[in-house]
Amino acid sequence: MGKIKMDLEAAVRNDPAATGKWEVFWTYGGFKALYRHRFAHWFYRRGFKYLAQLISAGTRRKTGVDIHPAADIAGGVFIDHGVGVVIGETTKIGTNVVIYQGVTLGGTGKQTGKRHPTVEDNVMISAGAKVLGAITVGHDSKIGAGSVVLKDVPPHSTVVGVPGRVVRLQGEKVEDLNQQRLPDPVRDEFDRLRARVAELERKLGACASDEDDGGEPNE
Repeated sequence: MGKIKMDLEAAVRNDPAATGKWEVFWTYGGFKALYRHRFAHWFYRRGFKYLAQLISAGTRRKTGVDIHPAADIAGGVFIDHGVGVVIGETTKIGTNVVIYQGVTLGGTGKQTGKRHPTVEDNVMISAGAKVLGAITVGHDSKIGAGSVVLKDVPPHSTVVGVPGRVVRLQGEKVEDLNQQRLPDPVRDEFDRLRARVAELERKLGACASDEDDGGEPNE
């Protein structure tokens, strides 16, 4: 019950719309999903896996939140709204983590063992973000909305983009992360066309110069 109490306190603390714990307890889908997950996880760890999966399936139908009963979630987690949230089997989540709607903490393939993220304390994962693979999101970090995170995130970082890249570290803007330029076929085609136009303009200029001098234009 200690973790459930921490979840209630986290919801009231992180949601300015919350008027109190009773409102959260009875009406918040994200809290209900965590509440039910605590029981599913308890049964799963004691070998009652089928019962745990039944509880998890019922939670998904009721709340739209899909949490595998094996996922290890500390107390004090807040899932805001929650619809579309997916948390995989080997995910580990620390305390005081805020997760918004549409977030996926998932895997990247069919490998066995640890294949889902570890999210450390005091992390915020914004709406629609995908954190994939056996990576670690360092404590006190923020993941921007819609980001796709495929690599470890250092503590005290802000990550945005597809794929996710660190744009702030320890409160300071990151100017050069030696990250590879993302493929952009449209930009590459514009660059090619600009180079071709510049070449044609150079040739036309040379032809015009030859005509002014009375010579034969170059082919």
